Amino acid sequence: MDPASGTGVARGRPQGGALLVVGDVVTDVVARHRGPLASRTDTAAVIRTLPGGAGANVACWAAHQGCPDVRLLGRVGADAAAWHERELVAGGVRPLLVVDPEAPTGTVICLVDTGAAAERTFLTDSGASLRLDPDDWSDTLLDGVARLHLSGYLLFSASGRALVRTALASARARGVPVSLDPASAGFLAELGADRFLALVRGVDLLLPSRDEACLLTGAADGADAAAELSRRVPLVVAKQGADGAVVARDGAVVARVPAAPATPLDATGAGDAFTGAFLAALLAGAEPAKAAVEGCAAGAAAVERVGGRPPTHRGAAVETTHAR
Repeated sequence: MDPASGTGVARGRPQGGALLVVGDVVTDVVARHRGPLASRTDTAAVIRTLPGGAGANVACWAAHQGCPDVRLLGRVGADAAAWHERELVAGGVRPLLVVDPEAPTGTVICLVDTGAAAERTFLTDSGASLRLDPDDWSDTLLDGVARLHLSGYLLFSASGRALVRTALASARARGVPVSLDPASAGFLAELGADRFLALVRGVDLLLPSRDEACLLTGAADGADAAAELSRRVPLVVAKQGADGAVVARDGAVVARVPAAPATPLDATGAGDAFTGAFLAALLAGAEPAKAAVEGCAAGAAAVERVGGRPPTHRGAAVETTHAR
């Protein structure tokens, strides 16, 4: 929040400064198959190993959309730290990676049906990514930062929840606005809506999917759910998949943004692309409705690619830092 005006960058005022993302960095194994999986035998698939993680994907899409200074705090295992660092740098992101001395890098198996919707199912081993904790945080991480974005996956471990509390308090003390993407309807259901909403108190911008918004409110309609959530969080931008996005504030939907046309190949990371592009536009001074247009365009571009990241820029000169 701006201490002087009581408004945050969610109002669309240009801020300058960096975007700091705190969240998961994982290895995605994407298996694209046609039709149902065949039990007890083989199912033909095209399989690729790619860099992923909701937090890392958001950071890369924000950089791809022109945000000039994007930083990512994440935790990886020694097994893949160098590879993930190179991939983040190639994506225009400054990695602030903690190398876990014990746990391996998280791995997600993404099963993608190559039908018309390219829907996906995840098998998730979070590994080191959920072992971020308050000791990995420093108030100096907010130096030069205009917005802090938290991956909702942090809320699904005790250490991650402690880090969220620490980061929120630090951001509040600095007047840095905070956004959060709930990240996973499945994990969210296990955590519980009331507990989640208590944990995100102090966040100024929430970016749920339709399923997540409905789960958090009990509403059957995504727009109604977004409106209800905006009674608890100042600005809610709910991703509606093929139906675009809705922007809600003060208990009411204030904008409906249509989806951009796309021919889906792999829906992995589409929501992350929306979030990254939305935040980049917001930091550049766009109003939320306009930023949502940019988010929908990025989401459409994402589903036409395999994996959750945008095209990379090999040889990009970005400073890297090992947090430990």
